Amino acid sequence: MNTSQITAEFRLAHWAGIMKERVESGLSVKAFCREKGFHENIYFYWQKKLREAACVQLTAASPNLPAKAFTEVRISGLSETSPVTTMKESVCIETAGMRITAGNAYPASNLAELIRGLTAPC
Repeated sequence: MNTSQITAEFRLAHWAGIMKERVESGLSVKAFCREKGFHENIYFYWQKKLREAACVQLTAASPNLPAKAFTEVRISGLSETSPVTTMKESVCIETAGMRITAGNAYPASNLAELIRGLTAPC
């Protein structure tokens, strides 16, 4: 391992600690960055770098997984014009070796956010 690789890993570890600190603080990104004295763009730059590094490690550790997989989810009992607040029935989503099951009390908007969170890093 050369010095540039060591430096890159050190910086990633440093920013991973900052990301963890921000989450534990409960502050918004904007408030946290203002408190720490750096611009939000720097935070988001390193967040992207950490996600990319995680994707590289995940791909190396699991070469048989598809790079990205997404399946359309249709919630029965809802018309396309009605606002989505809560699912009428439970739903189970299986993709890329994961299974997500949500009951009728789980808001559809939260399910959409969960799916975005699982697919966002790569």
